[in-house]
Amino acid sequence: MIKFSDQDIKQIEQHGLTLDAVNQQIEHFKSGFPFADITRPATIGDGIFEYDENAINEFIKIYDDTHDNYTITKFVPASGAATRMFRDLFEFMSTGELNPTTTSVINNIDRFAFYDDLKQFLPPTPTAHDIVSGMLGADKLNLGNLPKALIKFHKYKNEFRTAAAEHLIEGTQYATTRDTVHIHFTLSPEHVEKFNNLMDEILPKYSKTYNVKFHITTSTQSPSTDTIAVNFDNTPFRDNNGRLVFRPSGHGALIENLNKIDSDIIFIKNIDNITNDEHRADTIRYKKLLGGILIKTKNQIKKFITDLQNNTYNETNLQDFITHQLCITLPQNPTRDTLLNILNRPVRICGMVKNTGAPGGGPFWVRDARGEHLQITESSQIAPSAREIMNQSTHFNPVDLVCSTRDIDGKKFDLTKFIDEQTGFISEKSYNGRDLRAMERPGLWNGAMAGWITIFVSVPNTTFTPVKKVSDLLDTAHLG
Repeated sequence: MIKFSDQDIKQIEQHGLTLDAVNQQIEHFKSGFPFADITRPATIGDGIFEYDENAINEFIKIYDDTHDNYTITKFVPASGAATRMFRDLFEFMSTGELNPTTTSVINNIDRFAFYDDLKQFLPPTPTAHDIVSGMLGADKLNLGNLPKALIKFHKYKNEFRTAAAEHLIEGTQYATTRDTVHIHFTLSPEHVEKFNNLMDEILPKYSKTYNVKFHITTSTQSPSTDTIAVNFDNTPFRDNNGRLVFRPSGHGALIENLNKIDSDIIFIKNIDNITNDEHRADTIRYKKLLGGILIKTKNQIKKFITDLQNNTYNETNLQDFITHQLCITLPQNPTRDTLLNILNRPVRICGMVKNTGAPGGGPFWVRDARGEHLQITESSQIAPSAREIMNQSTHFNPVDLVCSTRDIDGKKFDLTKFIDEQTGFISEKSYNGRDLRAMERPGLWNGAMAGWITIFVSVPNTTFTPVKKVSDLLDTAHLG
């Protein structure tokens, strides 16, 4: 057991954590989490639905014709600073050695949307150090300590747009209900003021341009859900002042934030997975597809639950629906209560894109106490002995979800009751250019939603345009 100083203990308690909880987290770093029992990858025709143009248009019509009957919220996880996005640049500042990412940024610096802001900090003939220092310096742009939401991603003829601004505009195109766009951003407490200032600046303009009202809400992740960071020998990671470093425990902690959203339909998409106007058509089309599938599926579930409650259900039709549409393997001779329990759950429709690199985490068939069903599984949750199964996977999870968190009577589910507490994974992150180990448990897309009804749908790779490192902003999807 780690021996913490009195100052450490005070810091832990101020964070809303207990010493026992932190020691338990460190034990998890040492022992890891149980591996997921994956039986096979979900593929097209076996867990992933792929629709032809006629079917896609039918689902889009369902969404277009009925979405005004529902309350809709676009939920955007936007917590945390963009440190990892600039990791290679921090490394350059630390070592003085150019790496491929830094070289690409230097050679293309005038193509970035934040270049006009950067120029004020540059001498007439800037060196590589001048440019990177201007981007990262605390007294300059300080980009590595901003949230991605506030970083200028795209430039247009008459404006520069941050990632948050692009999400507002995207929301007007599929998440508008009766002329109002509801968008919820999760933020770190230290970023709230700057975010609100940005909204005050741009909302009047975009409301007028797109003829909509924006209803923007925010929430912060509770510090008590954070986990301690450790070194690679599992000793506590400390900052330059010797203080413990805590990190948000991944998107999984946001299940508490999601649990407070009061909407019939919730679209979920990461802050950095956003493209510009020129390349947005596929995103809108397939968001509506997923929304139409959700609406149809919920209507089917409502009918089957009503029939079960009235004992008027057709057993063959119901079991076929659960097995082939919801992709859940039924136990032999399921009782009426078992069938009700299977159906009376939150629902998520998940877009899946084809692997373009090495197979990794994504959609799999898993076996657990509920039987065999679909689950999003991270590569770190897969045992070495199951890597052959992982290597057969054809798709991965781009975090493109449309959810229903209400039961058939419109009452909100308590989402905390559908979490698998035994899931989690250890990942490598960085802090001011230094590597560390971080714990995410349980992830929002896997463990925190493990008990949900899950449907996977194939969507094109053009809907997946993330910015994981700054040089990704040079990709076609982010340039005009």
